[in-house]
Amino acid sequence: MHRTFVVARRVLNQLRRDRRFLAFSVLAPLLIIYFFKIFFDTMPQGFNTARYVVPIAAFMVHFLAFLLCAIVLVQERTAGTLERMFINGFRRVEIISGYILGYTALATLQAIAVLSETLLLFGLDYSWETILGLFVVIWLLALTSVLLGILVSTFARHEGQVLPFIPLITLPSVFLSGLIVDTDHLPTWGAWLGHAFPLFYANRMIQRITNVQQSYSIWVNAVILMGYGGAILLLASRTLRDVE
Repeated sequence: MHRTFVVARRVLNQLRRDRRFLAFSVLAPLLIIYFFKIFFDTMPQGFNTARYVVPIAAFMVHFLAFLLCAIVLVQERTAGTLERMFINGFRRVEIISGYILGYTALATLQAIAVLSETLLLFGLDYSWETILGLFVVIWLLALTSVLLGILVSTFARHEGQVLPFIPLITLPSVFLSGLIVDTDHLPTWGAWLGHAFPLFYANRMIQRITNVQQSYSIWVNAVILMGYGGAILLLASRTLRDVE
């Protein structure tokens, strides 16, 4: 357990020293959310903005947490950091757990910043219970995204090899998770394929929290999302074996 915190502390110290990376990680999603505000302001009166803005905010955290974590971990491998950890006796579970703790702290900061800006910019008047529920959903999605980034990093030998995973993992979820169009309007194969993406379950929970008329079960989708993250963690721990 001590070595896990050693790895997590190293990640946090690295983030603190690289201020440009830290600023980009937090400011980039805020800027994109602002652009979405300009876009939604052009929509006709009566357009249900609240239906889309929080899921889009969740996707921004999901996308950046996945991408940044994957790229940084590949850089760690190419720099020989992971190899030195193994030489010094660190176990796979300690390394992965340490990275999860470190980058989850960054994802938590992203979730707080993005959700706060979304609520303020779009004037969403939710109760504190609803806001807390939305934060928990975005945080769970961010944690799953960190795990996805760790898993993808085990298959990439340099930063460029991370890029093909972006259209394969994150972009299809925009169209198949119910973020833009309800999955009931998709072809049967598309609706089923949407279940393969963590954003699908996060979006369902967000729609249920913000709209009590929705029939989605928050707890069922939360359990599935956590199980999704657990399965990715298991895969990442097994694929990291090749690095040893």
